[in-house]
Amino acid sequence: MARKVVNRKELRAQADAAEARGKTKSASKEKATKEKAPKEKKAKEPKKVGEKKPARKKAAKEARMKAYWGVFNSGMKRLALFEYADKKAADKKVQELIGSSRAHHFVQLVKEAISE
Repeated sequence: MARKVVNRKELRAQADAAEARGKTKSASKEKATKEKAPKEKKAKEPKKVGEKKPARKKAAKEARMKAYWGVFNSGMKRLALFEYADKKAADKKVQELIGSSRAHHFVQLVKEAISE
């Protein structure tokens, strides 16, 4: 559908002409309304009794973590725990366990929270 093109200059001229015709009437109306009704303030809604603001939740403090190497069996049971720097010792422990029981064992990184 095509729309009719709006000529803004013509509309503005019409608005100015209407304003000029009604300026004498509108000026007296404006004075009357200013005298009758001073600025009205918006009435605040009263607070509801017993309604509390929702409490802010405190952000949970993130616990500091420390990395270890854990030796696990095929059932994910941790058999030994080594410091992060001692990965060679953890690998050696896995080889000992595999040699003695022929069951599958492996080394995995473990992170635990540091208790201060």
